[in-house]
Amino acid sequence: MGVEAGAQAARARALAVLRIRSRALAVALLPAAVAVILLAGAAGDRLEGPVWDTARWVLTPFAVLVLLSAAGVALVVARARPAMSPTVPVTEEAAPDLYRMVRDLADRLDVPAPSAIALTPDCDSWLEDRTHPAHGPPPAEKHHDIAGAGKQAHRRHPVAPVLVIGSPFLWWMRVGELRAVLAPVIAGTGPSAHPDIAAARRFVRGLDAAVAVASAARREPVSRAVLAGVGWVARLLLRSCRVHAAEMERGVAAAAAERAQAVDYGLRIVAQEQVGLAYAGWDRLLTRVALPAWRMGRWPSRLDAGVVAALTELSRRDRLAEGFASRLGERPACDLLEEPGTVDEAASLLAARLFHGGPAGSGPDWSPVDWSEYPDEVVDRKWRLDAARLHRVLDTMGVRPGPAAPATGAPTLSRVLDHLADPGTARTAAGTAPADSPAGVPAVSSPDTTPPQAPGAPDPLDDEDLSGTTAPSATLAARLSAELAREEAAPSPAAPSPASPSPASDAAALWDDRALPLFPLQPPRTARELLADHLTAMVCCAAMDTAGATPGLDWLDGPTLLIDGERTADLAPKVLTLIEDGDATPLRVWLSQLGIRPEKPVRLG
Repeated sequence: MGVEAGAQAARARALAVLRIRSRALAVALLPAAVAVILLAGAAGDRLEGPVWDTARWVLTPFAVLVLLSAAGVALVVARARPAMSPTVPVTEEAAPDLYRMVRDLADRLDVPAPSAIALTPDCDSWLEDRTHPAHGPPPAEKHHDIAGAGKQAHRRHPVAPVLVIGSPFLWWMRVGELRAVLAPVIAGTGPSAHPDIAAARRFVRGLDAAVAVASAARREPVSRAVLAGVGWVARLLLRSCRVHAAEMERGVAAAAAERAQAVDYGLRIVAQEQVGLAYAGWDRLLTRVALPAWRMGRWPSRLDAGVVAALTELSRRDRLAEGFASRLGERPACDLLEEPGTVDEAASLLAARLFHGGPAGSGPDWSPVDWSEYPDEVVDRKWRLDAARLHRVLDTMGVRPGPAAPATGAPTLSRVLDHLADPGTARTAAGTAPADSPAGVPAVSSPDTTPPQAPGAPDPLDDEDLSGTTAPSATLAARLSAELAREEAAPSPAAPSPASPSPASDAAALWDDRALPLFPLQPPRTARELLADHLTAMVCCAAMDTAGATPGLDWLDGPTLLIDGERTADLAPKVLTLIEDGDATPLRVWLSQLGIRPEKPVRLG
């Protein structure tokens, strides 16, 4: 009963959307109909006189103009390419067991099976219509056995939508859990096959695509003016049918959920808990583990396998997650793929493009990294590059090494600690000697390489984020922020820009990748965070070079320092104390307890 109610509500709303389309067509044809009547009246000697002649001369060109404008709007709506989610396609040859499970589930729900399956690097699943000609040939022509079309399928035969599955689900969930999660999604193919609902969706997607075409930047004033009118009409129609389209989708979702109640209802409750857990682990893995690697020009090639390790670690630490790891003995859903490693690598590269804006393929400055190589290839290199940048900025500011520094002038941790702990060092940025410097020996200074700020940009020193820090910390943080911005703005000759698609993939791209990253993970780091990261990196480099520490990978917190195989978790508060209060005593005590010698030279990247 609930299925029929939801489907009937969705069809009623779909008819309301189609009525809006019919009214728009009627408005466009009305001037032409009146002009035809006037011309027919003149031909039959019935509507004669100066008034009727004037009406014919005015209305006929106006009707032609309206018809041409309506035809132009209709052409743009019909030809505009609807938005398509970036996904990794999975053919039936690459996952026969997965297709078999989806087909059996669709038969049990008595709905059409999806025409194809694709993966997305996100914790979500949905149905997506890709029948528009711009999206390529209908998948049913190649996979007609999946959609149930048969060899007699024609172009007018309705094609089932594509099933998009979140790739983390395949690695974390068991086969039964994935089946329970996908049941309400696949059930949505039933209402989607109704002609009225399908026509209403095509109309709304066409309007949305037309708005996107009209909003695209163009230099030609004629095309810009024409498309501005098309965009105005498309937005007007979208506003008119917005409520009906939203209620139609709610009706489709309600009907699908009601139909799926009969399939693994008890297991669905447990599976929904796994959805929330997978989302938490995936977000943590991307922001804490993958993002540092992406910033280094490396992309982890096994992100989906990493989410299993992250969630297993979470279940070990969190008592609320106890029992979730015991499921790992059951068959994982990734076993439904013939080559899980290849699919994981493709999904990991797509995740890097979406969330960070990396190139479409590997290159000299954009290469994959395995989890076993992550500590040495990412963590160690990141710390040493950050430490090198920190000392480079100190050189630019004219900060001299302390009296205990090596005669060779090698970089040391003591130089940083002495500068941040001494309020007088803030005056050495202009090249003047500190009070305790030898007479006649001016402080070393170099030209200021800080890039000019954009017009209207706030002064980094006036940033509220630096208000609670000492003067040396604020100055150094601002210089670090400017130096990092200059490095990021410099083009790389060895690899394409992260914000631009590679030439090889642009022709085959079916989604707009000109504004990458589409989903940035985090806002840009503040100057205080940059200083804390660089100071932590310098401490870690000193620990590795003087105390035998090693870089490590924590699945929940990212790069970590290992001393005698144990993770150090109490460094951050001591670094913040030095930055905010200028007190280096807690950090020096911590260094002494672990046998780290700050006066010893450190190898930089």
